Amino acid sequence: MNNRSPLFEGNSSERPSILTISFASDPTASLGVQLASHDNGLTNEMFLPGYASVGGVPDDKDGATLASKFGVKVGDYLVAVNCAGFRRFPPDFPEEELEELAADLDLINLSTIEEGEQEDAENDNNDDNDSDDDDSSNNDNTEEGGGHDDYSYKPPSPEEQKRQLKGRVLHANSSNPGEVYDKLLTKIRQVKAQRDPSNPLVLSLERYMWDSRVHSWSRFLSARRGNVPEAMTMIQAHERWRNDFFPIDLTNPSLQQVMKAHAVSEVDIGEGGHAAVVYIDFAKLQMMAIGQDLSLDVVQAFVVYTETLLSRSPDPRRPKTSQFVDLTGVNLKQGFKVNMLKKLYRTFEPNYPETLEKMVMYPVPKALVSVMNAMLSFVNEHTRKKFVITDDLFVVCRELGWNLKEIESCGGVRSYMKKHLKHGLSFVFDE
Repeated sequence: MNNRSPLFEGNSSERPSILTISFASDPTASLGVQLASHDNGLTNEMFLPGYASVGGVPDDKDGATLASKFGVKVGDYLVAVNCAGFRRFPPDFPEEELEELAADLDLINLSTIEEGEQEDAENDNNDDNDSDDDDSSNNDNTEEGGGHDDYSYKPPSPEEQKRQLKGRVLHANSSNPGEVYDKLLTKIRQVKAQRDPSNPLVLSLERYMWDSRVHSWSRFLSARRGNVPEAMTMIQAHERWRNDFFPIDLTNPSLQQVMKAHAVSEVDIGEGGHAAVVYIDFAKLQMMAIGQDLSLDVVQAFVVYTETLLSRSPDPRRPKTSQFVDLTGVNLKQGFKVNMLKKLYRTFEPNYPETLEKMVMYPVPKALVSVMNAMLSFVNEHTRKKFVITDDLFVVCRELGWNLKEIESCGGVRSYMKKHLKHGLSFVFDE
């Protein structure tokens, strides 16, 4: 046995990491990203922590932009400017408990805030927080309604004031969508226009994992066609499932049997932006299942690779994977066991909505395509449109981004798969 963890905990969390970007080295520099507004009054924005995110990071081969130097990624959320929050809701975790992704960058000491930045944040807080944003100024703290009790009230410490400013919430104006986003951009422009070396622009970003509510809510909402109550029920059921399903004991002998046989694995060779593929060798699964029930082990292996590939997606807002069901050697008339696919579908469909790019089943003779379609009647219509059932290798390569010439040079799909099969994070444990 090696030193790796025998437990697979899943590849997502609600806890973000933080990224603090200082323009101190070049106050007039551009971050070098495309921002996306989330101040549009839409229901798919309700779990987003802020009103702007990184929508695109242009290629920067020379690493000249601040985005490259600091490792900014698509899906990072901008939540504060110079320690003044532009948040939709308060942070769920104390900042000191979160990983700072820029901690190893020796560009500027980010552990303290300069006096000029603190004063600027306080002024910004006074300008933006009117009675519509914060009603606390109207609350009485004594029976007489005469303000704070001089004997009991203690003003917040400078550190607490700093924390409150950075966690400041600005409420969206439903009658004027985009107002908070515009305020954020204005704030950035104002700080940059000052060109004050003692008060450089500092941006605070949060990075969330692919299956956090921040990123997954829009997928669940889409799966329920915009019905908020149904989507909420679905995502809550998914969260309960995660709590019950994980961790997975990777050392379980029957699970290792499935993984060592490459009956379920990953193939990450897609070209041209195609999603990585979960590979399912159906003939091996059926042969291994003779005399034993491996259904849970197959589902667990499928989930391990699905989670791994989705966590690698370049855009956590739209994680994608494809599935390739290799039917080589399977007698579709006599030996196709559809129950295995049903079990995989019942796990995948409610827990990974809107993450399937393509499901390819090959080879299926044209004469049996209609039979296969009938067998797959349990799949909902929306997902069914992503299925490709074919005996044409060209179609397989087109849909999955595989190299047809390489497959032919390898002598067929099986040899090509053996050449490119991966174990992701090496989930196979040697005895």
